[in-house]
Amino acid sequence: MDGLEREVASLARELEKINNHKVMRAHSSNARLMWFNFLRGLTFGLGSVVGATFLVSMLVYTLSWVDFIPVVGEWAKEVIRVIEEG
Repeated sequence: MDGLEREVASLARELEKINNHKVMRAHSSNARLMWFNFLRGLTFGLGSVVGATFLVSMLVYTLSWVDFIPVVGEWAKEVIRVIEEG
């Protein structure tokens, strides 16, 4: 029975550590949980927009160097011209 008591005590200590973890404290109330998820959504949205903007701009810039495909090269140069004017 001594081994079982040690295991239960060890399990209780581990549960105490988990309950004191910052993630568990952040999710301890509905208001905190909603605020945390709101901020997480804003961060994800902003990161997605910045990342997509960077990738599209790199793609258009790369395509503007392509002169051997007349339609793509001219289209990319037109897009760059519109971006620079606007």
